[in-house]
Amino acid sequence: MADVDVDVVVVGAGPAGACAAIELARAGRSVVVLERGPFPGSKNMYGGVVYPRILDELIPRWWEEAPIQRWVTRRSTMVLTPTQALTVDFRSQAWGAPPYNGATAYRPDFDHWLAGHAEAAGAQLLCSTTVVGLLRDPGGRVVGVRTDRPDGDLRAGLVIACDGVNSFVAKEAGLYGPVDAANYTLGVKETLALPKEVIDERFGVRGREGVDIEILGGTGGVNGGGFVYTNLDTLAVGAVLKLPKLAAQGTRPEEIIAGLKAHPAIAPLVEGAELKEYSAHLIPEAGLAMMPKLAGDGLLVAGDAAAMCLAAGIWLEGVNFAMASGMYAGRAAIEALSRNDVSTEGLAGYERRLSETFVLRDHRKLRRAPHLVLSDRVQHLYPELITSVVERMFRVDNPNPKPGLRRIVESERRRLGIRRRDLARDGLDGLRSFG
Repeated sequence: MADVDVDVVVVGAGPAGACAAIELARAGRSVVVLERGPFPGSKNMYGGVVYPRILDELIPRWWEEAPIQRWVTRRSTMVLTPTQALTVDFRSQAWGAPPYNGATAYRPDFDHWLAGHAEAAGAQLLCSTTVVGLLRDPGGRVVGVRTDRPDGDLRAGLVIACDGVNSFVAKEAGLYGPVDAANYTLGVKETLALPKEVIDERFGVRGREGVDIEILGGTGGVNGGGFVYTNLDTLAVGAVLKLPKLAAQGTRPEEIIAGLKAHPAIAPLVEGAELKEYSAHLIPEAGLAMMPKLAGDGLLVAGDAAAMCLAAGIWLEGVNFAMASGMYAGRAAIEALSRNDVSTEGLAGYERRLSETFVLRDHRKLRRAPHLVLSDRVQHLYPELITSVVERMFRVDNPNPKPGLRRIVESERRRLGIRRRDLARDGLDGLRSFG
């Protein structure tokens, strides 16, 4: 293409941007990655688990070099009320060996490592650079970006927006509709230091084995969920909170974390830990319902910028969707540039690739899950229903005989005021999503 400084500008050096740049640079395309922070990952809080298997295609045997804290070999789902806790706990030694399943990692380390692969492939990384506008040709096609650097206009054959949640680039291009706060949650996290041997003992793991605990309940009157993850010598403890509910309650997020840490099921795990970091960021929680148009003339959108975060209760995944969407954006860009057609139609290969793989297939299958998981019944009634039924099943009320499961469920349902039709409707939505 004539009159361009570079074939592709990638905005954002997170997992999506880095994977897009790796694909493009390896194909011989000139690519510049613009990063707002002083280094890749500098803006990211992280208290979660990465699922890097998509990197099998991009960086074979990635597990031998990736900056992983622990390999998750134990996965727990915990349901809390103020005085009760029910945990479904699964452990697999197979997850502690290649090709692994999930891992805990510090995002600054992980993002820096992945961006290093992009640079090694030939991409140019420019940090401390903010995109402040888009360049367009007379027909409206995006032909580059305007940055906050002196003489900061950068013309390109194609722009890939990987600039995270609330993407400025995607909004500037008109690919997003009206913003609805109900589609977002606030992720808040404390990083707590403990000696490795203490973490190993409390969580029942050894070596590089790690634990992932996802929690329903424990967030007071605010709809959301909690989590506890093990790093080598720190714990990540936090919550994901629905924005409108958080605002309505008037509760500070750090107060919710304090309440979670004080719960009888969590307190023994974090006792004596030293606070190292507190951080927060927005999460595009609604999935498919809030995704923008994924392509425009001269522009693709990937990762959190495209709301590709899977928040479905038992699954909270984002980095794997970012890496995959970035990789497929890179491949679609190579294809479109080779045909000299970066129109929306010429970039259709991007959405086709997403639709053929887990990226959009999982979002479509689980499209009802975010609304269901964050609904008032699931958040405020079902935890008590579940834990109370289990408590009564295990409780010995002699001289009274055991009442039986059906009688207990019906008794607790009535006590909590849950209508049968609501229970059936939610069960059907759950079956459609997770079945």
